[in-house]
Amino acid sequence: MVTRKTAPATARRKREAAPRPDRQQAILLAAERLFAQRGYHAVTIRQIAEEAGVPLALVAYYYGPKQDLFHAVFAHWGHTIDERLAALEAVPIDPADPQTLTRITEAFIYPVIRMRCSPEGQYYAQLVGRELTYNSEESERVLHEFFDPMANRFIDALHQTLPHGTRADAAWGYQFALGALLHHLVDHRIARLSDHVNTPSDPAAAERLVRFIVGGLRAALTPPDTKPKRSTTPPRRRQA
Repeated sequence: MVTRKTAPATARRKREAAPRPDRQQAILLAAERLFAQRGYHAVTIRQIAEEAGVPLALVAYYYGPKQDLFHAVFAHWGHTIDERLAALEAVPIDPADPQTLTRITEAFIYPVIRMRCSPEGQYYAQLVGRELTYNSEESERVLHEFFDPMANRFIDALHQTLPHGTRADAAWGYQFALGALLHHLVDHRIARLSDHVNTPSDPAAAERLVRFIVGGLRAALTPPDTKPKRSTTPPRRRQA
């Protein structure tokens, strides 16, 4: 009769604690959720491990220090940037076509709105709106690597569509449009201000947001010679 040897307890524990892909994903999702809810600097690696239900050492095993884990969250969502750039690439840039600016804005807005409405995208949208508006070393690294190349593509498209302004003018327009989008993603005050008629992050408001941004871009980048001139002649006094 052959007797099966029992593996030492240490070997069993090592096998049970071995890294698994589902644990790696759990860490990433936990980090995304906590960073979005509390902010990068308020979250510790230990809290992320507890949220993910994994040993503390596994966080460093997969992602290294906290700043690299923060970076990995944005790398995971890089496909949303690709989707926006693909939509922009499909827009025929024709300054004579009044719909060109609308199509560029839709390429900028709609993929993000769809992502925000998905169950897995809500925390990432909150994270983008919360963390990337602050000037920190971590956010600057993410902006420089992931978002600046996309921003430059959209700025170039705006400049080509509204060529009467400078590219620097188009950069201002891009930042103003970005501010409106980010606020829409994270704002909850609209419910209170509308007496709870409007729903925060309502995807139905996307079309309204596009019209708002297009109108703002046209107003901000209007050629100086087409702007209405303010009269310097004092009004005549009416005769009694």
